Amino acid sequence: MLDWSPILLTMQLALIVTIILLVIAIPLAYWLCYAKTKIKPLVETLVSMPLILPPTVLGYYLLIAFSPNNAFGRLIENLFGIKLIFSFEGLIMASIIYSLPFMVQPILSGFKNLPVNLIDAAYVLGSSRIKTLYKILLPNIKTSILTGIVLTFAHTIGEFGVVLMIGGNIPDKTRVASIAIYDEVETLNYAAANTYSLILFTISFITLLLVYLINSGYLTQYFHDKS
Repeated sequence: MLDWSPILLTMQLALIVTIILLVIAIPLAYWLCYAKTKIKPLVETLVSMPLILPPTVLGYYLLIAFSPNNAFGRLIENLFGIKLIFSFEGLIMASIIYSLPFMVQPILSGFKNLPVNLIDAAYVLGSSRIKTLYKILLPNIKTSILTGIVLTFAHTIGEFGVVLMIGGNIPDKTRVASIAIYDEVETLNYAAANTYSLILFTISFITLLLVYLINSGYLTQYFHDKS
């Protein structure tokens, strides 16, 4: 009988990471787009590093940083009582860092593609920066935000190297679907590995298909025709 806990744990991890990154990425992408400071290239580089950095390298340095023997890991444990290595909380933090560019880059591109006069007009009409962001800018980059959400969710589902380095393979705690597939292949249980892989493939396919249908306007037109 298939153990569903890795699938449920993966979905929980992906959902939590996506929500947190959405909150982080919107102000960060806004700052990267409109701020005028010499440190912006440095911040952009740091945000984009997970795109090209091997997962094992990132996982190794996160493992060192999260360790209770390190100042950061010890600080988190002393302040919040959370042990970051070999824990679900550690997986969340590592996944946030690893998936950050997949949320930030689409939203940043959306901001960059907006006409400058849209912001200028809002300021002339007396709108504040916060009101302009949430009432004018964000509604005009809904497609970019949706793309960031889907990419982040799908990327988190497929993580392997980083989650293995930080979380290990603890059943019902850090054993996500990608680790479960690896385990089943190692034990030559190809039937279970195929089932896990097929479930993740189906979830990813349906998620991407819905995004393309929404972005193309097909679903909107379909429900409009039905009503």
